[in-house]
Amino acid sequence: MVSVPKLNPADARAALRNPLSFIAARWTPNPRTVQRAALAALVMSVVIVVTGGAVRLTGSGLGCPTWPTCTDDSLTTTRAMGFHGIVEFSNRMLTYVLCAAVGWAIIAARAQKPWRRSLTRLGWAQFWLVMGNAVLGGIVVLVGLNPYTVAAHFLLASALIAVATVMWQRTREGDGEPRPLVGKAVQQLVWFLVAASVLLIAVGTVVTGAGPHAGDSSEVKRIPIDWETVAKLHAVLAWIVVTLTFALWFVLKAVDAPREPSVRTRDLFLILLGQGVIGYVQYFTHLPEALVGLHMLGSCLVWIGVLRVLLALRERPEAVADVPGPTAEATVGTPA
Repeated sequence: MVSVPKLNPADARAALRNPLSFIAARWTPNPRTVQRAALAALVMSVVIVVTGGAVRLTGSGLGCPTWPTCTDDSLTTTRAMGFHGIVEFSNRMLTYVLCAAVGWAIIAARAQKPWRRSLTRLGWAQFWLVMGNAVLGGIVVLVGLNPYTVAAHFLLASALIAVATVMWQRTREGDGEPRPLVGKAVQQLVWFLVAASVLLIAVGTVVTGAGPHAGDSSEVKRIPIDWETVAKLHAVLAWIVVTLTFALWFVLKAVDAPREPSVRTRDLFLILLGQGVIGYVQYFTHLPEALVGLHMLGSCLVWIGVLRVLLALRERPEAVADVPGPTAEATVGTPA
């Protein structure tokens, strides 16, 4: 039988006061573990968006009619709630899985040696975004799926994906000063691409809020705008993003830029083409639920792709400590 070492009272108090420091003092993950933890948090941030879309598309948005409990008398779904209650409650439970993934990323980042404070802060930023969006999700239920709160819920989820993407990227590079890999003109073009993508996502939430998928079988108010008109504006913005991406790809080839920005731009262009096909098919087939859900997944992938292009425009080497070289040491050691 294997004996378990006892925790002395001093260590127990230290673990309670600062559990992250306690873990970091006793465990050092390798860089690949930290990268995988950050990637897991990113994957779960996308999964929670897709499953949230499934809640809306199956009309289960009010499957649990109150929050934080499922009903006034039960924390969990009941048999009387049926299929919609199961779908809504399952999505709520996935929030705990997302919290676990983000928590794992925070622990891994804090325990890494040397400690990179910037990574830990990115992990905690994800945690507070998850908490904020959980509260906002509860408000969405309490106000009966008001379309403006639903739009804010999705935009906050997009912010979570952005932070998770940045953390994942930062786990694969150092903490040295960023060095640009392209000129100012290319950087400006990419920032135009980022701005157009943010606008594209924002208008997409308006299409959702005005469209026919209200999220529940009951009468749910919609944004008082013709959804087809907004969908056409959304398509125009999508073409602008595609054009900017293609122009960026062409410019990067023309200036003989490093491989990584070109590869990521190419990948983004291919994702955009797939997303565009899905978008047009769903529009002309009157928004079937399966295609709308696939389009939501595509929206997440486009946003990640745009951010990865932006982050590929610079490199961050390992920070170099200011240590005296052999010449300096010899000089110091030479008597005057």
